[in-house]
Amino acid sequence: MKTILSLLLTLLLTQLYGQDMNARLIANIENLEKQVEQIDPLRKERINELSESIKDLINNEGKADVLFVCTHNSRRSQLAELWLHQLLQYYEIGNIRTFSGGTEATAFNPRMVNALERYGFSLSSQRQGNNPKYIVDKGGKFEKTMFSKKFDDPYNPSSGFIAVMVCSDADQNCPFVPGAFDRIPLTYLDPKAADDSPHEKTAYDEKVIEIGREMIYLCELLED
Repeated sequence: MKTILSLLLTLLLTQLYGQDMNARLIANIENLEKQVEQIDPLRKERINELSESIKDLINNEGKADVLFVCTHNSRRSQLAELWLHQLLQYYEIGNIRTFSGGTEATAFNPRMVNALERYGFSLSSQRQGNNPKYIVDKGGKFEKTMFSKKFDDPYNPSSGFIAVMVCSDADQNCPFVPGAFDRIPLTYLDPKAADDSPHEKTAYDEKVIEIGREMIYLCELLED
């Protein structure tokens, strides 16, 4: 009976959100919501700081842009950008936009793209080449573009944004981010360390879960 009720609830949520999220992604988000207490208290403090900064920016400007920064804009920063973007829709939190960039541009790593798709995100390749471009499918409409870029790329906001440093290299090498309203380090270990090893798939899947769980906690704070 519990399984049937869970299935009916998931189907209902899918209808409520239209086709913005499929049932698999919704079920995974629901599971992550139960894991928020696993987040280390010290990391919660840093996420609390990010939440307060976002609220302050909204109070000052009526909106907030959050720019996730890492070295290559290939894995962690893109993952955080997409997670927060999707969760803001899920929790119906407005006036916040998400972006990402690096100290250099490379490519959205296909290992991370595959991990996101395994978790239930819907991405379609629009541009091939050395720096592919992916579009997030929203009920048959393409509503977000993902590709590697520098943090000061014209695609990203140039002022009044919150820079979230998600890798230690970018945090150390960019002590000052021009135009930022605030700069907050929230670093993650790079799943790249597991590339071409037997643990590669697990490392990327776990990074999706880790960052997703913390972005859920952030959204819960923003709802208060």
